Amino acid sequence: MTYLQIRNLTKRYGTFTALDDVSLDIEQGEFVCFLGPSGCGKTTLLRAIAGLDPQSSGTIHQKGVDVSALPPAKRDFGIVFQSYALFPNLNVGDNVGYGLVNRRMPRADIAFKVEELLDLVGLPASVRKYPAQLSGGQQQRVALARALAISPGLLLLDEPLSALDARVRLRLRHEIKALQRRLGVTTVMVTHDQEEALTMADRIVVMNHGVIEQVGPPQEIYRTPTTSFVADFVGSMNFLPGRLAMPDLVTVAGLSFACLPQDGLAPGKDVRVCIRPEDVKVRDLPADVVNRVPIEVADLDFVGAFCRASLKVRSEPQVALTADFSSNLIRDLGVRTGSHLDVALPPERLRVFAA
Repeated sequence: MTYLQIRNLTKRYGTFTALDDVSLDIEQGEFVCFLGPSGCGKTTLLRAIAGLDPQSSGTIHQKGVDVSALPPAKRDFGIVFQSYALFPNLNVGDNVGYGLVNRRMPRADIAFKVEELLDLVGLPASVRKYPAQLSGGQQQRVALARALAISPGLLLLDEPLSALDARVRLRLRHEIKALQRRLGVTTVMVTHDQEEALTMADRIVVMNHGVIEQVGPPQEIYRTPTTSFVADFVGSMNFLPGRLAMPDLVTVAGLSFACLPQDGLAPGKDVRVCIRPEDVKVRDLPADVVNRVPIEVADLDFVGAFCRASLKVRSEPQVALTADFSSNLIRDLGVRTGSHLDVALPPERLRVFAA
């Protein structure tokens, strides 16, 4: 069931258009991430959903009700900000129960709900502590408990993990997702961290310059980007300038590569040929493998579980690629700087976009 329906949403600040005719459906219980670079419009869209920064035109329906013109207090959502926004003069219990006090819930019921929520976020012993006595990760959990206290139908997260260190961010990422699944609350999160979006979201909304570039599950966004921007922004990607010789054949410098048929591009057009570093094949190449390329390893960067290799095509030195080689492959094949190898670029892994 569609829980949140956004239609033709536009937001202007004077002559600047922050959101340009955005339409989106979000399902009941779904975890959706708005992903994009700074200034792409993702936070503006979140604030429009909350009514904190109303749209210039367009409509928002929440659970079938038109909330487009309603003030924030009349909308059914809880929100967690990047800065946590906890009240420093209130202890943890009072922070979590703040929204319930405003709703005039009986004191005993508030105490029970606060205890239940703090247990849910793993802070049962912190009820009488003040925000200054907590770590950043603990403060973020308190902010999350406060947002959930009013049992909202919609949970909005505005870059909630960006202020935390990497280890805490990784742990909270899994905790928030597990909590969301347990509660079944429809959740929208803004982030510029692609790894965060890929690991947490049911669907990702990739935004750029106030428009939606692509919407889809994480694997679809990563494996089959539909625009050059998405291919470049999400994950690492090789981009090679070329030309479409035939619907299923591209040329790069003096090389020809088979690719999947390109329906939207006419032969003769300049294109960008893309392939992920991990999709460059090295092991067990049969004699008749398609798109075989003899290369030289120009450089190797150790990145822990794998090495990122800079490759030059031996027949066309101006054509450069990066490839991810596992530590096992490096050891088994004796790969080092200056090594000569054959690699293959699988046609089904090549993406072709208009230049």
